[in-house]
Order: sequence, then C-alpha cells, then structure tokens
Amino acid sequence: MQLSQAEFDAILISLKIAGVAVGWILVPGIALAWLMARREFRGKALLDGVLHLPLVLPPVVVGYLLLVGLGTQGVLGSWMHQHLGIRLPFTWQGAAVAGGVMAFPLLVRAVRLSLEAVDPELEAAAATLGAGRLRVLFTVTLPLALPGLLTGTVLAFARALSEFGATITFASNIPGETRTLPLALYSLIQTPGGEAAAARLCVLAIIIAMVSLVTSEWLARRARLRLQGRDGGETHGGTANAG
Repeated sequence: MQLSQAEFDAILISLKIAGVAVGWILVPGIALAWLMARREFRGKALLDGVLHLPLVLPPVVVGYLLLVGLGTQGVLGSWMHQHLGIRLPFTWQGAAVAGGVMAFPLLVRAVRLSLEAVDPELEAAAATLGAGRLRVLFTVTLPLALPGLLTGTVLAFARALSEFGATITFASNIPGETRTLPLALYSLIQTPGGEAAAARLCVLAIIIAMVSLVTSEWLARRARLRLQGRDGGETHGGTANAG
C-alpha cells in the first residue's frame, strides 16, 4: 500500500498529537480518578457528570466551547495570549488539547474502576507500617491498579488519534499542521478522485484502532498475570515462613 507524502504526514501528525494529548491528561486523569474512587464529598455526582460530558456531547460542541474558552478572544485564551504568548486555536497544540479533552473521560473511568478494585485494607496495612500517603499511592495503589492504568492510557491514545469534531472546530484542518488522519480522510472524501486515497486511510485507521485495542488488552493481561504471580509468590513465601 503506497502512501503519498500528504497521507504519511497526516499519520505522523496524528501520532504526535495523540501522544501529546495523552501526556497532558495522564497526571490530572489519575489524580481525578483517585479522588473519585477514594473520597466522598458534596458535589461528587456533579463532578462525575462534568467529567463524562465529552462522551455524550457532540464533539463539535466541545470544540466550540474550547474556542470560546481558549480562543484568543476567549475567557482564558486572551489572558494566555497576552501574558504568556500562547495561542492554541488553529495549531497542532490546540489539536492535542481537543484530543485530550475528548479522551479524558475514558482515561479517568478506566483508572477509577481499577482503583476501586484495589483492596483498601492493603493501603491501610502499608500505612500502619509507617508508609506515608504518597508512598502508599506509588508503591501499593498504583501498582495494583496498573492494568486499568495501561488500559486507560492506550484507549485514551486511540480516542485522541481518532478525534474529528472537536479538532476541526478548535484547530481547523490545516495541511501539515492540524490535518490528522480523520481530517485527511474527510478532505479526500470531499476531493474528486480521492476515493482510492480515502480507502487507504480508512484501512489504516481500522488497523491502528485494532492494534490499539489488542495492545490495551495484552498489556492489561500481562499486568494482571504479573500481579497474580507476585501475590502467589508472596503467599507461598509467607506460608513457608509460617511453617
């Protein structure tokens, strides 16, 4: 399957944007997932609804809200542009923001479910042995939640990679800058004689999506088997010592 330079560029731009998108949502996503899994507070249901809004809102609406908030005339965007020299609309960085916002709920949900499956008594046991909160988080909680963390990361990457509506609204469809794989496919469909190239990109999109899903499942399974093997080893060692 021979790709043109424009098609190859669209794939590289997509990978770059999706990688940056996951990079900026990873830490806040884990933090919010931990908050939702481990704390009860007033307004939790409202926050949960806000976190999941990108899953149910039309992506174009999300892109418009980003434009209103982060545009050069927006509430936050004007301040960023004037004081920090940062302009997000119609840039690949803006496309990464749009992709990250759309992928954020998938990451939070996967990590939250995995954290909720971690036995709080294990965390309490580590705390009674003198471990502080951060040490418990990084040595007990997150390692046990690793399958969900890996799954959420890969799914978020795939979601950011396939984002269309919010990206075209907030970052536009600029060749060599914000034209990702879905936007390139859309452009080819609108171009006379572009059917063959559109078909190639469609096949590539399916392959990338399948690879992402299979990789997500494989990583999660490896992490679960590793955790089960470690737990089994610790149990066996504890039994031997007791005997």
